[in-house]
Amino acid sequence: MKKDLLLAFDIGNTNIVIGVFRNKELVTNWRMETNKDRSADEYGMTLKQLFEFEKLKMESVEDIIISTVVPSLTYTMQHMASKYFGVKAIVVAAGIKTGLIVKYDNPKALGSDRIVNSVAAYEKHRCATIVIDFGTATTVDAVSACGEFLGGTIVPGIKISSNALFEKTAKLPKVDLQAPGQVICRNTIEGIQSGVVYGSMGMVEYIVKRMKEEIRAITGSDEPVRVIATGGLATLIASEIDCIDEIDKMLTLNGLSLIYEKNKTSKTARGNAGEE
Repeated sequence: MKKDLLLAFDIGNTNIVIGVFRNKELVTNWRMETNKDRSADEYGMTLKQLFEFEKLKMESVEDIIISTVVPSLTYTMQHMASKYFGVKAIVVAAGIKTGLIVKYDNPKALGSDRIVNSVAAYEKHRCATIVIDFGTATTVDAVSACGEFLGGTIVPGIKISSNALFEKTAKLPKVDLQAPGQVICRNTIEGIQSGVVYGSMGMVEYIVKRMKEEIRAITGSDEPVRVIATGGLATLIASEIDCIDEIDKMLTLNGLSLIYEKNKTSKTARGNAGEE
């Protein structure tokens, strides 16, 4: 059987997004809840069912690449890759080839998802970019026109902010995240929605404005800066602000495919897949 599939894992604090690529093209993708207590076998059997549903063959997987911000799942997924696919997975970490020059005080402390997103954005546009990822945490990262990862900002995610009001106060309810249409609200639910959603919009506008100024100061260039958003709540936040140029929900998966192409012949990027 021809082995022509790449399996990519974007493991976040809340969800795991999985992509299947053939010839650098995304064939399908799935999303599941991140569960640190699940075993390699449980993840492997879930993937078996997903592959069967899509009429794909697990035997066709040539390689696997993993980006994770949940360290405890790294070994689990490496072991799953070895047992169910017969593959030593590539794990995105410090030292892997990305095509970016990382200007970060301690690259080992940098979340791999931030680098993966930045690679995808830069390779797509080849210009200075700002990448906003609306995940469990909201990250805003800057890449120069010559491919330097300059750094960025980390903000509590929108759901975290909303849940904190519910968990840390005696009377405020848990609410659905949606824009209520006004900031002068006459009930508590809409008041929370307004504060969380419109407050996030204002935060994004300010950080993007300031980040563009700092990119120009650092690089000495007045070239345009493209702003790309990804993550589950990107559409909600981008709906009423003008500073976001593009929404790309598959940005991280595409970044993983690009990084794989740069590292597929390298053995140094491979983790050790042992016994669980």
